[in-house]
Amino acid sequence: MNHLPLIIQREYLTKVKNKSFLIMTVLSPLIMIALITVVMYLSQMNNNKQRTISVLDDSGFLTEAFIDTENTKYNVLTGLTLDNAKKLVEEQGNYGLLHVNKIQNFDNVGSAVQFYSEESPSLSVISSLENKIEKELTNQNMAQKGIDLATIKASKISIDIAQENFTGVKSSKIDSVVKLAFGGAAGYLLFMFIIIYGNMIMRSVIEEKTSRIIEVIISSVKPIQLMLGKIIGTSLAGITQFVIWIILGGVLLTVVSAIFGIDFAQAQTPQQELMLQAMDNPGTGEKVQSLFTAFYNLPLANLVIAFLLFFISGYLLYASLYAAIGAAVDNETDTQQFMLPILMPLILAVYVGMFTVIEDPHGTVSTIFSFIPFTSPVVMLMRIPFGVPIWQQIVSLVLLIGTFMGTVWFAAKIYRVGILMYGKKPTYKELLKWIRY
Repeated sequence: MNHLPLIIQREYLTKVKNKSFLIMTVLSPLIMIALITVVMYLSQMNNNKQRTISVLDDSGFLTEAFIDTENTKYNVLTGLTLDNAKKLVEEQGNYGLLHVNKIQNFDNVGSAVQFYSEESPSLSVISSLENKIEKELTNQNMAQKGIDLATIKASKISIDIAQENFTGVKSSKIDSVVKLAFGGAAGYLLFMFIIIYGNMIMRSVIEEKTSRIIEVIISSVKPIQLMLGKIIGTSLAGITQFVIWIILGGVLLTVVSAIFGIDFAQAQTPQQELMLQAMDNPGTGEKVQSLFTAFYNLPLANLVIAFLLFFISGYLLYASLYAAIGAAVDNETDTQQFMLPILMPLILAVYVGMFTVIEDPHGTVSTIFSFIPFTSPVVMLMRIPFGVPIWQQIVSLVLLIGTFMGTVWFAAKIYRVGILMYGKKPTYKELLKWIRY
């Protein structure tokens, strides 16, 4: 292994000094931030749009139901027919006309309300109008039937089931949400890292193979050293690029926010509305406190150590397979027949993590897939926040590392023969022959 550090250094420097690598390292966050900025700017313009909605209430029940908001103004019309109201709204260029027909009782109120507009109205606007009308008419209907609204509100009981295991450790629904978010982020990050930088390793092998440089290098270096050096060197270059993206992206977001006055915190308007509604609840402070408590209750040391070990081992396992594929083919077009067997367990791991670990993190399916080496990096990372015994983590990691070593062994055999093969697309049968050779 005397040549391994030199090969790693060569691969790393070759990648980071490459013009396309440097350009994409700088250009990718610029493009991403530009797209986010455009979307946010257009969204902000749409949110700042002032709408005037005219209301013609022939029923007389909804006179007090509509209160102006920051972006919506309600103009209540009186003494007009429906046709005259339509003409007036159209002449004034208002957003639309809400007409409430005369109703004798509340049984047929659903067909008595209609909205007129020049263009198709926004779904959020219609939903907001429906909520206002439903709330007001429901209150009036209960009042007509002699139901005391104050008594109903006072009779409501809120239940928040306390959770505690048999050893006395307490938890809550918020704990599960925090654990799920952490595990999902870790598994998805590994998935994306494998896809992006595994392909980079594969392309690097193909480039050197087609340029015939590999014939000179292989004369003085063992194939397994060359393959490991390429995997580690390219991975370090990828990590460098990833770190630069994070730093540069953060700086660009700050600069764009300061120059254009765009508040990136308003990216999700529906979520913001939910948060604003939640702030009206008296228990909001307790929920925020529970959120911080749930975060601090996570086994952070275990999570960090397990994340590093499973992330590195899982990535190296798949990276060795990508390198073997790159050595077996002459161009990227020929890689498609070999990519599916590699991607299938990775995709399966994500689906198992998202749909099974969420429902039952300690169930049979979740446990089994957290031990299978080709799915364990993703599934185990999603399970650990929910409390996985240390012995299970150790067994899963040992199986993963053992599989990685075996994969490197047979991938090196494919690599040894494949890097010197040109002009022929290998079959699975030929790959088996290379492994046995």
